[in-house]
Amino acid sequence: MNRKIGVKVVKCLVVGAALATALPQTMIWESVSAASVKAEQASSVQQLEGTILQAMLARNELLTFTYSGDMRDFQKQLQNTINRAMESDPYVNFILKTYTFNYTGTSTGVDVTIRMNFRESKAQSDYVDNTVQDVLSNIITNDMTDHEKVKAIHDWVVLNLKYDVPQQKYTAYEGLTTGSTVCQGYSLLTYRMLERAGIENRIVQGVAGGQDHTWNLVLLDGQWYHLDTTWDDPVPDRANVVNTSYYLLTDDELSQDHTWVHKYPAASTSYQQTLAGLIAEGGSRTDAYQKLYDDLKYASYGDSAPKSAREILELTRQAVLNGQSTVSFLYQGTERNLVQDLTPLYQLGIRNLNYQYTLVPSTGNLRVSITWTR
Repeated sequence: MNRKIGVKVVKCLVVGAALATALPQTMIWESVSAASVKAEQASSVQQLEGTILQAMLARNELLTFTYSGDMRDFQKQLQNTINRAMESDPYVNFILKTYTFNYTGTSTGVDVTIRMNFRESKAQSDYVDNTVQDVLSNIITNDMTDHEKVKAIHDWVVLNLKYDVPQQKYTAYEGLTTGSTVCQGYSLLTYRMLERAGIENRIVQGVAGGQDHTWNLVLLDGQWYHLDTTWDDPVPDRANVVNTSYYLLTDDELSQDHTWVHKYPAASTSYQQTLAGLIAEGGSRTDAYQKLYDDLKYASYGDSAPKSAREILELTRQAVLNGQSTVSFLYQGTERNLVQDLTPLYQLGIRNLNYQYTLVPSTGNLRVSITWTR
């Protein structure tokens, strides 16, 4: 029996913080044939930041310009400005691999050269954008609520990517063209799909399973939720299997096995309670919200949920008879007890039994999802 999430995030390298190097001012580079741009003048920090950001968005690897603004502590000011430009666009922030800069004082200001190394070229990022638009046109309809759009995007990412166990692919482009990538590629593709669908979201940098990790933070109806498409994708990959253990969680729910290294908007509202409230309100979208509630198996987390090995065995037996390969339920007990209570399931003739769980902070119970093959 395997706990999938222990495999999924091992050494999931996060490269959102680009390596910065201030080169010696006298250093001369070899001739550069990469894409480059020259901006004649920048006279304020705001103009400087905008110039750098535009070069990043165009994936220009070489940027040269003259700065004539405030010269105090210029090296620190320049590096901070580069970082602000990079962090202002979440996608750029996680595909800019390294940057270096040098500068030389002149009678009119400072001549600056910035060299950047991207994990995706402009053509590759354009491919991602075009593919995302094509996919969204097929999975998103005009009558969908934002809640339905998020679920459709989550499921598409999980079903169409698999985790790159060798951990050599870090981008959305590699995920789309080869079918596999690490957590960074998952979160980049999820970010771009949500953004293009009109859903505000961010990429979160943190630690999960003891290793560096990234996932998304999604804004729905004024509330933030954590969404981890990487950890909702089985490892090894299983066709047509989508887990939802890490779907729109609160800070308290996710913090049981994830931590984040920066300050992000608080996620404090239970998505199960959000959906229950929308259903109770009634209206033309009630059926859509009820379907989401059912698809996320929230009903299985109620008072009638199985609480013993015998009840789990019977629940799983019915799922097997119905041709299912996954089941979710609420469990009252520790992970050690859970493993003991799952062991009898092998008498059903199933193999490769895997489980995921998240803690429900308000009750101390475990929200469990198990999958298997036969």
